[in-house]
Amino acid sequence: MSKEAKVALLAIVALVALFVGFKFLRGSNVFSSDKTYYATYANVEGLPLSAPIYLNGIQVGLVKNLELQPEKGNSVRASLEIRKDVVVGDSTIASLNGSLLGSKTIVLLQGRNTKVFEGGEELKSYTVASITDAFQARALPVLGTVDSTLTKVNSFLSKEAKISLQQTLLNAQGTTEALRNMLIMNQRNINQITTEMAQLTRSLNATEQKFDRLASNLAQITDTLKAAPLASTVRKLNTTVGEAQVAMKSLNQSLTSTKGSLGKLINDDSLYTNLNATAASSDALLKDLKANPKRYVHFSVFGGGGGEKKTKKKTETEVKSNGTVERETKTVSQTDSAAKP
Repeated sequence: MSKEAKVALLAIVALVALFVGFKFLRGSNVFSSDKTYYATYANVEGLPLSAPIYLNGIQVGLVKNLELQPEKGNSVRASLEIRKDVVVGDSTIASLNGSLLGSKTIVLLQGRNTKVFEGGEELKSYTVASITDAFQARALPVLGTVDSTLTKVNSFLSKEAKISLQQTLLNAQGTTEALRNMLIMNQRNINQITTEMAQLTRSLNATEQKFDRLASNLAQITDTLKAAPLASTVRKLNTTVGEAQVAMKSLNQSLTSTKGSLGKLINDDSLYTNLNATAASSDALLKDLKANPKRYVHFSVFGGGGGEKKTKKKTETEVKSNGTVERETKTVSQTDSAAKP
């Protein structure tokens, strides 16, 4: 073989080795029999070439190529190189998932296939919103609002307002310094207050122990009352109260009935009338006795000849039940039988 043929053969081998090495570095195996499928996404930011393709957590392929499609709204068509032993069909979904670090991978989601693909078909695509995307979607409007607010605040704060704000901050700093000095000057009082608070805390602890003993004593008293025969005592008390109620009822019936002596004395007013009339008669009699004592008390004077008859008037007073007084005067003859001396 001539030198020129050797050089040419060496160049061809070098080119082939270079091509195979380039493909290998891009994650593609030239000598593999893997099948290629396609999936279209609106945005593949964070998805590099040779990104892994997973099925149930197992890597089954690589992203072979990413192609921009201007005629389809600048969507991106990804070429997916998947092992030939993986069954891909019309239910397979190529889901574009993201991680916390921002990198993305493709995950195959399988279902019930009605048709099995042989390679070169378009797979269904789906993009999962990552935490970064969700944060950006929520943070960007907020950042815009904050930026506009700060702009308005800056426009509102004029030179005089800024000077006033600085003066306010200086005053606050002076107030803080004065408060610090006051605390230093009153450090002894603060220490005394702290000591008194500690003493108060100890007193409260001692008082709490006393309350604990009081609660224990109350618990013992409660247990004692619980163990005491209160039920029998209450039953006896109820029996006594019942007997007292029966006695009071009997006494009430005796007082309201007109059959007994006590009932007649309380309910019949004739006794009251008679007693009232008797009192009135006695009062009238006493008054008449005081006014005319000679009508009721008589004196006889003995002397002279014996057998002399004397005539004497006698008045009888009768008090009737209605309180009226009747007087009756009678003439009585009396013989003086006393002997002269």
